[in-house]
Amino acid sequence: MANIKSAKKRILVSEKRAARNKAIRSKVKTAIKKVDAAIAANDKEAAQAALTAAVSELDKATKKGIYHKNTCARKVSRLTIAVNKVS
Repeated sequence: MANIKSAKKRILVSEKRAARNKAIRSKVKTAIKKVDAAIAANDKEAAQAALTAAVSELDKATKKGIYHKNTCARKVSRLTIAVNKVS
C-alpha cells in the first residue's frame, strides 16, 4: 500500500475511473448485443432502432475517451453492414 498522500490519491482516482470505464463499456456491449439479437431474429425495424441506440452509445464512449475513434468507426461500420443485410 502506498504511503505518500499523492500516491494514495492516484489509487483512489484510478479505481473510480476504472469503474466508470467499465460501466460505459458494459452499456456499449449491451447495446451491441441488442442489435445482434434483432439481426438473429430477422427483425429489420428492431435492428434499425437498436443500431441507432448502439451508435449513440458508441459515440458517447468515444467522446469520453473509452474507445479510440477508429475502433468506434469500425464497430459502427460492421453493425450497419450487418443490419443492412437483414431482409
